[in-house]
Amino acid sequence: TAQGRYRGRLVDGVHVFKGMRYGASTAGAGRFMPPRPAESFAGVRDAFDYGDQTPQARGGLAAPGPMSEDCLRINIWTPAPGDGRKRPVLLWFHGGGFEAGSGSSPLYDGTNMVKRGDVVLCTINHRLNVFGFCDLSGYLGDEFAQSGNVGYLDLVASMRWVRENIAAFGGDPDNVMIYGQSGGGRKVSVCYAGKEAAGLFHKGVVQSGSHLLIQTKEQSRALTEALLKKLSIDPKDARRLQQVPQDDLSAAQRQVIGAAGYRFEPVLDEISFTAHPFIPNAPARTAKVPMLVGTTQTELSNQLGRDPAVYALDEAGLRTRLKTFIPDTDVDEAIRVFKASTPSGSPTEIFFKITSWRSYIRNATIMAERRAEQGQNNTWMYQLTWRSPAEGGRRYSQHTLDLPFMFDNVARAIPLTGPQSEATKVMADNMSQAWLAFARTSNPNHAGLPKWPTYDAVKRPVMLFDVPAKLVSDPFRAEREFMARYTPVRATTRDDS
Repeated sequence: TAQGRYRGRLVDGVHVFKGMRYGASTAGAGRFMPPRPAESFAGVRDAFDYGDQTPQARGGLAAPGPMSEDCLRINIWTPAPGDGRKRPVLLWFHGGGFEAGSGSSPLYDGTNMVKRGDVVLCTINHRLNVFGFCDLSGYLGDEFAQSGNVGYLDLVASMRWVRENIAAFGGDPDNVMIYGQSGGGRKVSVCYAGKEAAGLFHKGVVQSGSHLLIQTKEQSRALTEALLKKLSIDPKDARRLQQVPQDDLSAAQRQVIGAAGYRFEPVLDEISFTAHPFIPNAPARTAKVPMLVGTTQTELSNQLGRDPAVYALDEAGLRTRLKTFIPDTDVDEAIRVFKASTPSGSPTEIFFKITSWRSYIRNATIMAERRAEQGQNNTWMYQLTWRSPAEGGRRYSQHTLDLPFMFDNVARAIPLTGPQSEATKVMADNMSQAWLAFARTSNPNHAGLPKWPTYDAVKRPVMLFDVPAKLVSDPFRAEREFMARYTPVRATTRDDS
């Protein structure tokens, strides 16, 4: 690399390099500041283990291992470093909203995709939550003008590192696909809009995370004020936040977002972002950059399905729970519309479908519509409708069900997919090959799928990933038309897992 020499391992025929630095430590004076380049070093460093992840709550999406502010790390799987080949590069942004997770989940292991597609696959860690998105611009000088978006700037730094170094790993710096699911999809969304990310990637996949709106300065300031108050720091001395021990800062921010009901995330700083990413329009600067966007059919059967009582819903209970998501006056009509397309659906299934449309699918549809309005014919839309038999089938097509299929890692995800079967093989073949085709050619079509045209606001073609896969024009028209009355939602702490 430009910084020095790393030694990886050969694992199952794939060269694996883990925990390399794409940026310097962000601790101390680097906290809340834009990332700095990784430091050069002499000799050879072992790249055998995943690097540190940003401080966050233990459990949940946190990986085992250390947490620190020295977390700007990249992992790479490649068929052959240094062979002069120019392979497509897949750069994965992990899920967990803007507050949790890391690039070292077993589901993100790149071995199978590299072997299947002859590509170079990368995953990263970066700053999250208060470490990545604490807006101090209203308290400190110009030096902190971008403090509310340094977690996004870390993504930019990772793309710059890839552009500079990926050829040494057998990758093509001129053919980079950024992609991510849940919070990772949200990160891809903001990269399409952010000034600094322009030109650093050549296509993107937004999976279950269409992020159309970001925080206003007023919203971000309210969080920062609450954080300062929680830590008993006078706003005039806001720079003291750089000296707060990382565990204390992490604990304080969890209390703050718990009370606020929303989290630290990208903000309209008038530098990186001068407008919301996709409202009212898709960003013009990336209109020509192809996009694949989609969801699962019952996203929230993951998050809301953790409550055992939801599986015993009757009609009255369904109506009561829906009032949290849509106006009381719309509840009866929503049930009628969704039951018409799922006449045998239980109150639980109808609940999951309606809430998933309101929280995820509506946003993804708006994103595809805004992109189609730009007239570039380079946006494809999908929905995963295959129903997993895991847990007796009660989660239907839940949030994260796409991961084992498009990563070709079903064996690592039996609790999500159920036992390996012919159906899971078909799903993995169809989805992983579509992602590989998109990485290689900027078009997800391949021999295993029906012909998949780009999305438009007239025919509205959507690929339904099921067994078999089906291409359907406007497959959920009544549901889409019902949900069109609602403005897009901005994610809360509940929405991403």
